[in-house]
Amino acid sequence: MKLSKRGEYALRALINLGIAAEVGRSLVQISELADHERMPVKFLEQIMKDLKAAGYVSSERGKYGGYRLALPAAKIPIGEVVRLLEGPLAPIGCVSQTAYVKCSCPDEAHCGLRMIMLDVRNAIAGILDRYTVADLVSVTLRKMRASGVVHPFAESPTPQPGASRHYRPRPPATINRTPAEGILSSLIPEYTI
Repeated sequence: MKLSKRGEYALRALINLGIAAEVGRSLVQISELADHERMPVKFLEQIMKDLKAAGYVSSERGKYGGYRLALPAAKIPIGEVVRLLEGPLAPIGCVSQTAYVKCSCPDEAHCGLRMIMLDVRNAIAGILDRYTVADLVSVTLRKMRASGVVHPFAESPTPQPGASRHYRPRPPATINRTPAEGILSSLIPEYTI
């Protein structure tokens, strides 16, 4: 499975909208998202329409309009977003759970290629379905805090009632993990084994 630019941009936009919400921004203009991530605005507009149609983001029109997450970030699984934009996760059709296609192998039940590709599909799905946008937001903010980086969405172009205008870095929490648990699990407390 290779993530296309479409899938990559969608995930980066969702993460940034989640970060903006965490630092007190209720809306982010598409031009801000595109500028921050160096994405073509027209391409991002098409992606945001798909994300809106799927119910992941909502928008407001007008001079101070923009996009926001339509669901809590913890309710947006990364695997669902990837499947929406990229299609099935399976490297070959005969191991897909959502788009099965019979292969040319005469004995699918005993095919070694199918067995290994099923393991590949299960590994990819297992990782992508384990994490949500909230997890990626948490990891990103934690790494930014550790580096003392101020996120560009920390300041709103128009004041938001009750929102802090400045992002204040905090020291990261110390978490002990084994490498086999994955990079994100080492940064996300919820995945303690």
